[in-house]
Amino acid sequence: MGRSAPADLSKITQHTLIANGDNDRMVPSVLSEEMHRRIPGSELIIYPDSGHGSIFQFQDKFAPVAVQFLGR
Repeated sequence: MGRSAPADLSKITQHTLIANGDNDRMVPSVLSEEMHRRIPGSELIIYPDSGHGSIFQFQDKFAPVAVQFLGR
């Protein structure tokens, strides 16, 4: 790849949903916040007291959001 700069995420035109836990060791939530900031019109959900599997820990809250998001 040879690039020293990150990809220009501002070129993403698809609706983007970013979900993460506030205690994710694999993808720290600060990186999800940065991605959200760099993708125009993206949506960000940070689940409290959860890690990398936050969408499974909060499946009852995430599933309806995902269905609505995908239905757009």
